[in-house]
Amino acid sequence: MYICVCKAVTDRQVEQALNEGVCSRKQIMQCTGAGGVCGKCTASIKALIDENLRNQPAQAA
Repeated sequence: MYICVCKAVTDRQVEQALNEGVCSRKQIMQCTGAGGVCGKCTASIKALIDENLRNQPAQAA
């Protein structure tokens, strides 16, 4: 599904970036271009980031 229509960025592209270590909306914008034009997709990007963080195993202190 397209997350950013302006730059034709899909949820899979954002998820791939997250799996490769990207961890902020700014970094997502830098590597995919998503969120850099109109900004309507920033809420969707944040939701994907939050979901990715919830799905990561907790790190031991």
